[in-house]
Amino acid sequence: MRVLITGAAGFLGSHLSDRFLADGHSVIGLDNFITGNPENIAHLVGNPRFEFVRHNISTYTYVAGPLDGVLHFASPASPVDYLEHPIATLKVGALGTHNALGLALAKKARFFLASTSEVYGDPLEHPQTESYWGNVNPIGPRGVYDEAKRFAEAMTMAYHRYHGMDTRIVRIFNTYRPRMRPNDGRVVSNFIVQALSNQPLTIYGDGSQTRSFCYVADEVEGIYRLFMRGDNNPTNIGNPNEFTVRQLAELVIELTRTGATIVERELPVDDPKVRQPDIRRAREMLGWEPAVSLRGAVTRTIEDLRSAPAR
Repeated sequence: MRVLITGAAGFLGSHLSDRFLADGHSVIGLDNFITGNPENIAHLVGNPRFEFVRHNISTYTYVAGPLDGVLHFASPASPVDYLEHPIATLKVGALGTHNALGLALAKKARFFLASTSEVYGDPLEHPQTESYWGNVNPIGPRGVYDEAKRFAEAMTMAYHRYHGMDTRIVRIFNTYRPRMRPNDGRVVSNFIVQALSNQPLTIYGDGSQTRSFCYVADEVEGIYRLFMRGDNNPTNIGNPNEFTVRQLAELVIELTRTGATIVERELPVDDPKVRQPDIRRAREMLGWEPAVSLRGAVTRTIEDLRSAPAR
């Protein structure tokens, strides 16, 4: 297969590029480096089955030759990034998705949208099933990301229904390390960087809000299987084991053996109180579920951050 991956220099996009190449496919990686990092794909330079194009998918996009798949992963994805780049986030969710869909249509290629658990907002259903419509504040600060992805899902389904396109939608839950920027505002990296720097771990509110953390190797395997043999309905890919943010902080303190303390700060606007995927669809359709435990993955991440320079 020959596939295009937008956001290929990003955290998930770079791992997904590796996964396709490992199975013998050819990859065209596209990124404009707003939040992606050239170092994430530096190891692919010289690979005859990998081609990189520096480009903004939110502008007119042309790719020569046939394509079997277009995987749209371009977007700021952490709160730090999408609050810093709100207009670019909205554009890549709308214009970028439109351009990527148009390219897939022209090439008669399968289209894959990287969506997010943020489409559920601050959910009133727990755990979250794919049939849940969500509880999102469209005009709050997080709305630039939440609504960009909700619009992208709607456009993907419109192309599927109107043009009969073969499409996929993955709803990605909290995923982490390696290649995630230590300073990107995501809680696992934040806590570990703070602990290793002998700083207090910062939690927002009282830390009772819950999250479900999936190690990147598990996440990418679920995404790859969904692309290869999924259907057009949205599919949750994430770890169904739920932890409070305070429990995560306490685990990081235990595993880093730093004796760090915990400090509380004001809860951000519209911060979700719970987040836990129902992954029955992924289990039944793809035979997938995560294999790496939180303790094991956090241990790996600590060693990764201890040995790697900050980026």
